[in-house]
Amino acid sequence: MANISQPTVSWDDIHTVDDDSFTQENVCLVTGAASGIGRAVALVAAANGLTVAATDCDEDGLAQTVDRGKKLDTPGNIETIPGDLTVDSDIKDVVTAATAQGNLKYLANIAGMQHIDTVEDFPMETYDAINDVMLRAPFYLSKLCIPHFKERDDESGCIGNMCSVHGHYVTSDKVAYNISKFGLRGLTQSIAAEGDGDIRSFSVSTGYVQTPLVTNQLEETAQQRGITVEEVIEDVMLGQSRASEMMKPVDVANLFLIGFSDLSNQLIGGDLLYDGGMTVTYE
Repeated sequence: MANISQPTVSWDDIHTVDDDSFTQENVCLVTGAASGIGRAVALVAAANGLTVAATDCDEDGLAQTVDRGKKLDTPGNIETIPGDLTVDSDIKDVVTAATAQGNLKYLANIAGMQHIDTVEDFPMETYDAINDVMLRAPFYLSKLCIPHFKERDDESGCIGNMCSVHGHYVTSDKVAYNISKFGLRGLTQSIAAEGDGDIRSFSVSTGYVQTPLVTNQLEETAQQRGITVEEVIEDVMLGQSRASEMMKPVDVANLFLIGFSDLSNQLIGGDLLYDGGMTVTYE
């Protein structure tokens, strides 16, 4: 059975980039920072010297992210900003609080949700919640952050969006998630089209990653498809991948920091596809 335990971020896992913009004066706003990929992005950004504005509705999880950063003794601080991405006033407050920490330069839209159901049975309130968190909030946060990017001396900034193989092709019973991920790629490209190369955007598309989001959908997916949990892992999640193991959250976080860095000056609207070959190779 594949290992899907939640890995702890250590210094051995973190990739650091020599970039003049990775300083404590510059702020990286990270959503979904209480767990999984969001926590890993917050830790890797802080490890690269950035001040991190970490937001989530899970305050206990945010505290654990900060605690892990302290144990790693990261050069950048992690400042927590509790907020609900389904509430517009919270989104505005999160951006305001992030700008109070320094020069807002990076936005990582990571927060995600999942629900397993067919199109005909999918609850509309759940669809709306997923759309609000995974598509509307990234748009609104981008809308609010871009003016702050333009206020900087170099009038630059970068937005990274957590996409998925499900932004390239879909699997059944995940309609809201699929739609949101396709939409995020459209948002990424729209920002790039208007950024004149100074305000960049990119997306990261992965297969299944060892996160609570994946763990929490195992039983539901198994029940929906009439198979075992082991079959979900081996056949559904890893069956089409040429990789034998899922990525760890920190692996994805490293990609975000590379995307934010000056190594990626030509990454404008592009999608970093790290999916183990799921979408481009077939048996």
